[in-house]
Amino acid sequence: MGDPWLSIIGMADDTAAQLPPASRAAIDTAEVIFGGPRHLELVGAGDRGTPWPLPFSVDPVLAAMGRRVVVLASGDPFWFGVGGSLSAHLRPDEWRVYPASSTFSHVAGALGWRLEDITCHGLHAAPFSQLRAVLAPHARMICLVRDGAAPAALAEWLTAQGAGAAQLWLCEKMGGPDQRMRTTRAAGFDLHDVGAPVAVAVALPDGVGLPRSSGLPDTVFASDGQITKQPIRALTLSALAPRSGETLWDIGAGSGSISVEWCLAGGQAVAFEQHAARVMNIRRNIVDFGIEHRMTVVEGDSAAALASHPLPKAVFVGGGGTQALYDTLFSLLPNGTRLVANGVTLETEALLTRLHADHGGTLLRIELARAAPLGRLRGWQSYRPVVQWTVTL
Repeated sequence: MGDPWLSIIGMADDTAAQLPPASRAAIDTAEVIFGGPRHLELVGAGDRGTPWPLPFSVDPVLAAMGRRVVVLASGDPFWFGVGGSLSAHLRPDEWRVYPASSTFSHVAGALGWRLEDITCHGLHAAPFSQLRAVLAPHARMICLVRDGAAPAALAEWLTAQGAGAAQLWLCEKMGGPDQRMRTTRAAGFDLHDVGAPVAVAVALPDGVGLPRSSGLPDTVFASDGQITKQPIRALTLSALAPRSGETLWDIGAGSGSISVEWCLAGGQAVAFEQHAARVMNIRRNIVDFGIEHRMTVVEGDSAAALASHPLPKAVFVGGGGTQALYDTLFSLLPNGTRLVANGVTLETEALLTRLHADHGGTLLRIELARAAPLGRLRGWQSYRPVVQWTVTL
């Protein structure tokens, strides 16, 4: 390995005097030093210092390639830090990293929490709704937040999620001489004069979070009524068999409920929907569930748009689709792709029956009924029968 042009240096909050000799040597010999104003001042960067641009971008660092460059970061640069943003553009032999203790480690150590038992989140530029998937009874988490105003906003969001009884620890300037920790409840957050950098440790109460099983209640989704109903959705997701990291194409997405639950299981999804009002509902659901980093929506004719997207591991066709759509899918999808299609009309049932005869798989007819008022008594109210075809290509 040659001599890397880039040194990525993690710093504690207190002083550059505690930097190890190798980090100090890299700073002393650097031609250009990138970092936040606080870090640049701590190391005495002077004229060599370049603050991060707003909005944040690593482009100035990449433009300095070939010079001796140092990037300063808080704690461990590869834990919700700039390291991952830079390495995505570089070869492994182009950088050397000098990590310091992370804020997560300082907070966990102060509270006596095992890091392996909690979740850690970087919310500098991410919405609080990304936490929705990990809310669970008695769960604990540590969140890095953007600035001094963010802890109060996080407390307000937690309260809106039914977690107003959550215990919060406000952790300021951890690892330095001005370290301070204060505690409060989310619903009664009353801490002021918050100094950055700041993290919030959270211990959640009982009775919070989404169920981990497939088939969330229909009422948690924005919808115009065009939604795969809860029991059918549970069966459909079981057939799709989501796995972490896999991509789903959701064709005729309606409200996007299938895609949302796929993403909550750890995957990514592209939802195709031609109706503008339903696309708006899908976008609202993406935001509400905090899955902007996992799910996208494509408005318009799905058949024309499919080829421009990365191939999926699974495909769901809501409403059954057409022969032309399946011809397109069969021409695009590689062997091993899982395909699930639901149909409710006689015409779609006939199409899926023919596809099952030609391509194999499993054909399932789902007939469900729910108890409902019938005058002063009760009776069974039937759902429309659904024919479901499942096949691995």
